[in-house]
Amino acid sequence: MAIKKFVVGCFDDEDVLFPAVKKVRSAGYKIHDIYTPMPIHGLDKAMGLRDTSLHTAGFIYGITGTTTALSGIGWIFNKDWPINFGGKSHFDLPAWIPITFELTVLFSAVGMVLTFCYLCQLAPFVRRHHFNLRSTDDQFTMVIECTGKTNEASLEAFLQSIGAKGINVQHAETGWWLGSYANDKKPFESKAAVTV
Repeated sequence: MAIKKFVVGCFDDEDVLFPAVKKVRSAGYKIHDIYTPMPIHGLDKAMGLRDTSLHTAGFIYGITGTTTALSGIGWIFNKDWPINFGGKSHFDLPAWIPITFELTVLFSAVGMVLTFCYLCQLAPFVRRHHFNLRSTDDQFTMVIECTGKTNEASLEAFLQSIGAKGINVQHAETGWWLGSYANDKKPFESKAAVTV
């Protein structure tokens, strides 16, 4: 993946961050992401993010589990090993409901977890660039992606005017890569932070 340039603004308070997000979007800048130490209700709407499709994926995984259970049990009891249980029908659907329910829940749960981890690029040995280490502690970090038309100096002045306490320019790879942070050289550069 290509290394891109980002302008990073740090905020101390979420009450300052919310109006800043709206002002940055109305000014036409592209927000790459916002990192916060805790979940903030309504931030996704302020950033203009669409609703997640994870529930649709969960439904598809659940239907797959139901189909797998019913077809598997039906094949076992009707074709592979048809046993007469006291004269009962081989197609005894009420007796199959517990296993069908369990496989539906299992497929849905495991599928949604794996899909979430894939979309968020979460896995062992996967590294991501950290724009601000204090964003897991006490700071709110807004990362704005620079395009060919972005004037960094005016963007830094704009962020300072809307309440950013620390502003810096970083070069980073937006994707993920395998390895450990301790032994490998990170494939990005950073300029010195400009503290206000």
